[in-house]
Amino acid sequence: MKLRLKPCLLLLCLLLLTAALSGCSGGDKRIIRIGHNQATDHPTNIALLAFEEFIESELGDKYDVEVYPSELLGSQTDMVQLTQTGAIDFCVASNSILETFSRNYTLFNLPYLFVSSEAYHSAMDDPAITEPIFESTKQAGFEAVTWIDAGTRNFYTVSTPIESPADLKGLKIRVQQSPTNVTMMSLLGGSATPMGFGEVYTALQSKVIDGAENNELALTSNGHGDVCKFYSYDMHQMIPDILIGNCGFLDSLSEEERAIFNEGFKIVNTVEREEWGKAVDAAKERAANEQGVTFLYPEVQPFQDICTPMHQELIASNPDLAPIYEGIQSWNAAYAD
Repeated sequence: MKLRLKPCLLLLCLLLLTAALSGCSGGDKRIIRIGHNQATDHPTNIALLAFEEFIESELGDKYDVEVYPSELLGSQTDMVQLTQTGAIDFCVASNSILETFSRNYTLFNLPYLFVSSEAYHSAMDDPAITEPIFESTKQAGFEAVTWIDAGTRNFYTVSTPIESPADLKGLKIRVQQSPTNVTMMSLLGGSATPMGFGEVYTALQSKVIDGAENNELALTSNGHGDVCKFYSYDMHQMIPDILIGNCGFLDSLSEEERAIFNEGFKIVNTVEREEWGKAVDAAKERAANEQGVTFLYPEVQPFQDICTPMHQELIASNPDLAPIYEGIQSWNAAYAD
């Protein structure tokens, strides 16, 4: 199946590139293409549909927004590259993937960076923290326009309950395609297996991997709870997803249009966060009652103690990130118990 899909994806990319270069399609309207890797019922898709509705209500005479869910435009890495070139205009990318384009994004990938979801949200809403990172990929052809809450990442496994770091020893765990995540997994004793999100279900089902790490929605929206029966709240990361836009397109907007788009980006953030809490509650209920997933609550401190040396190592090798890191610590202190 994979071999048959690749030529189709290549053809799709060429068609999108041709359409982007031509600028317009379907009369005088400029088609705006947005890709992401989540299902249609996911908060990310719901938020992007709200963005589509808003932009078309304000600028519908000029722009036609099209949202492509479920990796229809390729993996996240594919979509970031398409956004770079302008073949598509926007995509949602994991912060972990963006780390490969700018080391500034490595900061948000650090395990146990935030003490709570409240500190996480406040820090991500602070322009002094996000702007230096969001703008760091402009030379690569894209920039971040808003962040999207992806909850807390935890380990889930097919048959081995994770109640301490020792339980990870020897297990093949899918991680995002990020050097930081590979290092984290190695420190915790597991065998890091980076792969695209769309490949995870089959890898779990065929026992190529023993587990993965993600938020609760992966269990239900992506079916991972059909295979994995243990979900452990080790709370190792709160990593945002990032909506990125092609710089060429963003720079082509008039001042008035950019103001409308900026309002649309705020709508994406607001709607997604409103939907997120409801979706997590529903996912946990369905996973427990329909998929037979057991939720575990191990002591977090042993996991945290192993991972926190990564913080100082990162700052030592990237001193420019120190002021941003200290800003995050200020938010952590504000929400400390």
